[in-house]
This record gives sequence, structure tokens and C-alpha cells, in this order.
Amino acid sequence: MTLQGADLSDADVAEVAALVADCATADGTAPVSEHVLLALRHKTNGLTHLLLRDDERLLGYAFVERGDHDTSASSELCVHPAHRGRGFGGRLVSEVVAATPIRIWAHGDHPSAGALAQHYGLSAVRNLFRLRKRLSTVAAPKVPEGVTIRTFMEGDEDKWLAVNARAFSWHPEQGRMTRKDLDERLAEPWFDAEGLFLAERDGEVIGFHWTKVHEGASPIGEVYVLAVDPDAQGIGLGRVLTDVGLRHLARLGLANVMLYVDGENTAALRLYERSGFTRWSTDVQYERA
Repeated sequence: MTLQGADLSDADVAEVAALVADCATADGTAPVSEHVLLALRHKTNGLTHLLLRDDERLLGYAFVERGDHDTSASSELCVHPAHRGRGFGGRLVSEVVAATPIRIWAHGDHPSAGALAQHYGLSAVRNLFRLRKRLSTVAAPKVPEGVTIRTFMEGDEDKWLAVNARAFSWHPEQGRMTRKDLDERLAEPWFDAEGLFLAERDGEVIGFHWTKVHEGASPIGEVYVLAVDPDAQGIGLGRVLTDVGLRHLARLGLANVMLYVDGENTAALRLYERSGFTRWSTDVQYERA
């Protein structure tokens, strides 16, 4: 069954969310990104959702976001762990690749995803690394002269968006964040303004560190988004903001912290490795040109 965002029922959304949760439990990583889950919950128009069912249950799910004149369409998909190895993943991929050119994410780089990609002529074009480290005591960072750091307040939204757009102008997802995208995340139950730190200089926001806490049996903190305005680079602000956020997460009593970083962002990788992060898992994006 193919549905557009507005056609999804609350029951459809709940069923997909349960499928995603089952896959995450079985695989150790979520099969779709936060962007997909938000699009589901908000029933965003213009996005396609493929629901593969039998008479009793949801077997698989695929999300497709159409591209524009300079970007490929993108997709994320999953099959319930109890129903893998029966061709359902292939059925979803064959539907998805009808929209060419297209890029498909494989979260966790499961071997079956690589086999499907090869079968359908898809090549790996991008890596997204998940890193983690144990949280320990973090010394108070030395903030650069003329810079102050404070937490997010209502009215900071446009300032945050401006820095985000400048810092991630090269990034195909983060750099395209809109006010609607931001407002949806600020409305999420996990959002805590005390965990979103802004760096200011001469009254202007020049960087930020947005932290997140994943609740559950083994709660873990996340460096959700970290950015420094290009005009403020070279003064060590990235490391300072990293440590400010890590100190906050440690004070909450969390034992571990994770983050995602694009494989091409070598500067960020070096920063995080110097901070003690190590590779945890890899998401791979495949493309059919």
C-alpha cells in the first residue's frame, strides 16, 4: 500500500513505529532516521510511505522523499526481523528504485543491505559514522576571550537557524533545516532548553552545542548537533562547546555519550577522536544514478 503523508492514519503511524522499534531492538540501531519518524508523526505532505502487509500484520516499510532539480530522491526502509529472508526487502527496494536517481540509507550497514544494493546496481556513496565514549569528569573549558556561552531561550530560533545554515551549507540534510523542522524538534518530549548551549560574541550567536538524552533501560547522551559559524573558526570554539555539552550530560548522571558524524567531515572526526570518541557503527548510503 502506497500512502502520501496526509493519507496516513494514526493506526498506520503506530504500526510503523512498532515495526521500527522491533527492528531497532533486533539490530541494535534504528532502521530509519529521526527525520523519517517526525515525517510520520506529523504526516508531512509530499512524502511517500510504502507499507508492505499480509492479512494480519505490517511486514515492511519504506519512506521515499522526492528529490529536486539538483538532489536525488532518498529512501530508508526496513523489514520486520521475524519476516526477513523471504524477499520482502527486495520487493520494497524494487518499488523504491523506480524513482531514479535515488539514494537509499542502510542504517548499521547490515550485510543483507549490501547484498540487496549490489543486486539492484546501487553503489555506496556516503558513510555516516556513529561514535561513542564513556563520560568522565570533564574539566571546565577555557572560553575564548570575548565569547560567552548561555542556554537557549525562546526567540533564539532564527539565530540558531542562521548559524546552522552557514555551518552546514555543505550538508544535504542538516543544512536544509527550516523553521518548521526546528519547531518540530523543539516540541519533542526529549527537548530540554538547558541542554542547548549557544556561544555569543558581540551579541551574535557564533556556535552551538545541542545535546540530547535517549531514555530507556540504558540511557545515553548524544551530541545531537554541534556547529561553529565559519567566521568564528580557528579560536578553539568547537572543542569548548563540545566540553560544555559533555559536562552537562555528565552532571545528569549519564555513563555514555554518542554522536553521528558524516564520513566526509574530517575536521569534526579529528575533533571527536581527540575528545576520546571511538567508532561504534556505520550507516551507508547507496545510490543508483
